[in-house]
Amino acid sequence: MNPSSSSLNSFYSSLARGLDGLDHSASPHLFSLQFMQNSLSLLRSTHTQLTQLVKRLHLPAGEAWLDEYMDESTRLWEVCDVLKLGMSGMENYCTNVSHLVSLMEDLIRNGGSIHSHIGRQVTRSIAGCRREATSLEEENRVLAETRLDMLPLQRSDDVYPTESRLNGFNGFRGVLYAMRSASSFLLTILTWGLVHWCPNLGPTFNGLGSFGSAYMSSIERLHQRVRIEIEQTTDRPGILLYEFQTVRAIIQEMERNGGDRMEISENVNGLKMWIGLLRNGCENLVGQLDDLFDEIVEGRKLLLDLCSNR
Repeated sequence: MNPSSSSLNSFYSSLARGLDGLDHSASPHLFSLQFMQNSLSLLRSTHTQLTQLVKRLHLPAGEAWLDEYMDESTRLWEVCDVLKLGMSGMENYCTNVSHLVSLMEDLIRNGGSIHSHIGRQVTRSIAGCRREATSLEEENRVLAETRLDMLPLQRSDDVYPTESRLNGFNGFRGVLYAMRSASSFLLTILTWGLVHWCPNLGPTFNGLGSFGSAYMSSIERLHQRVRIEIEQTTDRPGILLYEFQTVRAIIQEMERNGGDRMEISENVNGLKMWIGLLRNGCENLVGQLDDLFDEIVEGRKLLLDLCSNR
């Protein structure tokens, strides 16, 4: 087996293992922060492996393969920019919920009534956090429908490419197609979890396993899990992130019960824990997105330097 074939097989095997590992790492709540973080990590490692692979394929300088990579990396950048914009409102939401937790703790510590001054502040803060969650989802809906309408997550190929096309440029087109297929799926998961889900937004992946590639079969299995999760857990558009929905549900329950002091005492610790998880997890994801932007810049520079030195 020549070095190029070995490198290509290694890339495909690594991608399939990464997707299977993502499947195995999924908690009972698929749209959890941990799953979002693992999905983004796999997206980053796949992109890095592709750019490193180019050095071993001895591709001709200044030909179409470079344009194709640049187009795909631009799509990756722009969709990730939507993810980061969608998460920007989450920071304000976490700040306001943390303020609510502080008010709740003051109320409990001072033994005040829900009708006291601080009690009325708690009631107003509960209502404000509920409204902010609704507003955040609406803003993200508009963001997803306007930006992603111009940046389709679906692969651009309506038909699976021919073997001869996938073998183009010493197999580079095949690995680029593999990265595009995997990234389309991973970006869809991240968009639905962190920005907005609605039934008509995002790609379909029916029948991917029929192509026989191990990574395609892995995507198909994960897609089935995502489809089942959505069918079982939600019937409304919005942000599917489990930790966000848990915080939101606690606040809605408190509002329905009229901010009762006993209810506040029972919920303060749970709300404090979940909002901490939400804040820290979102900070991790934003940091990973910033790292991915840096890696895209470095990958483009690497490939341009390879071309200029040939």
